[in-house]
Amino acid sequence: MLNIEDTICAPATVPGTGAIAIIRMSGKDSFRIADKVVSCKGSTIYETEGYKLRYGVALEADGTDLDTVLVSVFRSPHSYTGEDSVEISCHSSKYVVERLLQRLVDSGARPAGPGEFTQRAFVNGKMDLAQAEAVADVISSQNAAAHRVAYSQLKGGFSKELKTLRDELLKMTSLLELELDFSEEDVEFASRRELSALLDGALRHIHSLTDSFRYGNALRNGVPVAIVGAVNAGKSTLLNALVGDDRAIVSDIAGTTRDTVEETMTIGGHLFRFIDTAGLRETSDEVEKIGISRSYKKMNEASIVLALLDVTASEEENEYSISDIVSNLDVKSQKLIVLLNKVDVLGNNINVSLINNSVSNPNDKVVKLYISAKTGFGLDELRKLLSDSQKSATLDSDQTIVTNLRHYQALMEASESLENVKRSLAAGQTPDLLSEDLRQALHHLGTILGEVTPDEVLGNIFERFCVGK
Repeated sequence: MLNIEDTICAPATVPGTGAIAIIRMSGKDSFRIADKVVSCKGSTIYETEGYKLRYGVALEADGTDLDTVLVSVFRSPHSYTGEDSVEISCHSSKYVVERLLQRLVDSGARPAGPGEFTQRAFVNGKMDLAQAEAVADVISSQNAAAHRVAYSQLKGGFSKELKTLRDELLKMTSLLELELDFSEEDVEFASRRELSALLDGALRHIHSLTDSFRYGNALRNGVPVAIVGAVNAGKSTLLNALVGDDRAIVSDIAGTTRDTVEETMTIGGHLFRFIDTAGLRETSDEVEKIGISRSYKKMNEASIVLALLDVTASEEENEYSISDIVSNLDVKSQKLIVLLNKVDVLGNNINVSLINNSVSNPNDKVVKLYISAKTGFGLDELRKLLSDSQKSATLDSDQTIVTNLRHYQALMEASESLENVKRSLAAGQTPDLLSEDLRQALHHLGTILGEVTPDEVLGNIFERFCVGK
């Protein structure tokens, strides 16, 4: 349970990784504790105005100098946490940082838990829960697109949409409940036509948000790209060539890859998660069967499928391989790129008609590309294809993108409650039943913003934060 009466402290930077380290402290006794540890000329830290820097000397308990420091002063409520806060900038020695932290603890502070500074910002009304979760997303963002979405949520774009939606639903709920007070007079305060229009608009909005989750999840964790094909088609060689490392074992022995191997890299500002899979073939080996089963599973989960064909293989083998892959895809939602590999072996003697005949395109969106995973031929074009695929998949810049699974689940539950209202409305149900389902929708939307969130949910959210944030 969060105790906001304590004064907390923690390092905000990793000691020894730069010239300067920062230690944060927040709570009602921050200035008093800072004055016990840091000696400044003239006025004390307690007397210093907010948004001011003070130069001083951090002292050991016996009064000897520990380090020269700068102290940034933030007065409540104009601070990150909404409390009196200080940030002490010292030299980035692990010893200095540990001693300073110990001195602060000895003087009355306690070590902060993971995410406790941001949790206090939420409790003190400096941000709502969706914004607080976005703090962690901004810190962990690994590419431009993920950072852009997380920063937009941190600034409150997503929260503003939800608050507007909740306000509209709450107004209608209040009118329905008002009708209950005048049930004997048979009056209608909430227009059923307006309610129906409001429900349709709210559901369209929520469906737009939930539909964005697939893209948002890819931004956060990497666009899943499954590399699939027959044994010895060159899948592991391709993975190693794309990520620039010997990540997967390469061998001429069929069935070397028994399980999926994953690696991420950024291409064109987008994070991709490449998945090398076990070769697809008929086998009696039980372990290999498990690997092949996982290959199909990863193929089904991927946004992009790289189907590797070996141009040195027979036409029959390639026809079987591509038909097997296509039959396991949802070509409406998954992008298929057919890679005709090992062109370095055939040189100028490539049988184009054989290759074209072996690929049965399920639709016009399928791309075919000649490559050599071994020499790197065609890989730059492949990278461009992958990057362009995400540019075309990117949603409108003004559209909110859902990246958080908790938010997605809450939106789905809110959508279900609103669908119940629609059904009840069509059936001519009484205001109390309509109001109850509307209240459920408001509850689910409120959990995203933190307006109705149990302590255990807060604990699960903030324990994933780094200490010091």
